[in-house]
Amino acid sequence: MAESSGEKTEQPTGKKLEDARKEGNVPQSKEVTIALTMVVSFYGFKMIYPLIQSQLIGGITEQMSNISQMNTLDVSSLQDLFIKCALRYAVASFPLLLIVGLVAIIVSLAQTKLLVNFKSLRPKFDRMNPIQGIKKLFSLKGFVEVLKSLLKIVLLMYIIYICIKNRLAELPKLIDSSIEDVALFTGNVIFDIINKVVVAFAAVAVADYIYQRFQYIKNLRMTKQEVKEEYKNIEGDPQIKGRIKQKQQEMARQRMMQEVPNADVVIKNPTHFAVALKYDHQKQGAPAVVAKGQDKLALKIIEIAEKNEVAVVENIPLARALYAAVEVGMEIPKEFYNPVAEILAHIYSKNKKDLN
Repeated sequence: MAESSGEKTEQPTGKKLEDARKEGNVPQSKEVTIALTMVVSFYGFKMIYPLIQSQLIGGITEQMSNISQMNTLDVSSLQDLFIKCALRYAVASFPLLLIVGLVAIIVSLAQTKLLVNFKSLRPKFDRMNPIQGIKKLFSLKGFVEVLKSLLKIVLLMYIIYICIKNRLAELPKLIDSSIEDVALFTGNVIFDIINKVVVAFAAVAVADYIYQRFQYIKNLRMTKQEVKEEYKNIEGDPQIKGRIKQKQQEMARQRMMQEVPNADVVIKNPTHFAVALKYDHQKQGAPAVVAKGQDKLALKIIEIAEKNEVAVVENIPLARALYAAVEVGMEIPKEFYNPVAEILAHIYSKNKKDLN
């Protein structure tokens, strides 16, 4: 069965990918950003926990001391206490927030290969259309997003269940434990859960990135006709290119014919080949071909040469060899020096006698 011309079966071309990138359309997985941000948040918190702990304990101690010294607790005093407490907590959390923010930016730029496109920030009012929103919800992309959310919820619940189940035997021992021991136990359980969640979400992120990349290429696929049209736009329409090439050849031929009257000699093979040579010993190391032609063009060169009293010499093997070996504008190779020199010497000698 013949393949439908409207079916998008072709991989996107380089130009198609570049145009999509210019529009801000690049493959990007939100799950990768979430997973890496989670990793950095967790391990960053573990690294700077001593700083956060000291700030929090210092803040609580300071607030309790301030409250104990107050005779009355009015609105103004509460505002001062709140501001001081907020500053303490801000100082404690700022390093972690800064690191997490930088990681989110770096991950996004890495996925888009440092693409910063402000077109994506422009308001798109079609997104406010509820009908379009419903269509997206029931689209394949919407289904995949829902599936990912459900998968993450299931993974999270399963990990919490497994981690708590493994520690159930230790719970009776906490009855006679101190507050510090209970806090340490709780912290260990939480960190165990987070470690496993990070691994699980990282696996989801890898799978999602592969899917997003596949879906991105699929959405940019082209029909065979689109590929042909793009090739025409890049390389040019073959018919137009042919006409341009023909016009260029005609212009080059006209310039070549204009040089024939300035030639020193035209070497011909009676009717098939003609090569016009010019030698300026002050500018050239050897005679150069200023025009050459075959059949009708050869006859035209000979005709112009004769009208302008340019010497025309018949030398069948030399005419054929020069035509085949030397392009217009090039100096003749060394193997032609002797025969050409003999012809030019004869012409110069004849011209000198004619002048006398």
